[in-house]
Amino acid sequence: MLKPLNDRVVLKVVEEAEKTVGGFVLASASQEKPQVAEVVAVGPGKFSHGNRIEPAVAVGDRVAFEKFAGNEVKDGDETYLIVREKEILAIID
Repeated sequence: MLKPLNDRVVLKVVEEAEKTVGGFVLASASQEKPQVAEVVAVGPGKFSHGNRIEPAVAVGDRVAFEKFAGNEVKDGDETYLIVREKEILAIID
């Protein structure tokens, strides 16, 4: 398993089949990169003025992230996205 450092977060992108209003499934080429993911690991946070600032996200949170954020990394058969916490836009309830 990946263990992120500092303010980095490991995400597992949630892939959902997109459908049009009429119920047609869109081809993968016409879909944009998904921007919703589940947090699978969180670093300890970054240092600022000698104090560690803990991340605002936790393992299990569903989050929205910037469109071209992070780097894809393979771990076995799984593909993850490693992003900085500032690239996460919101926690989805």
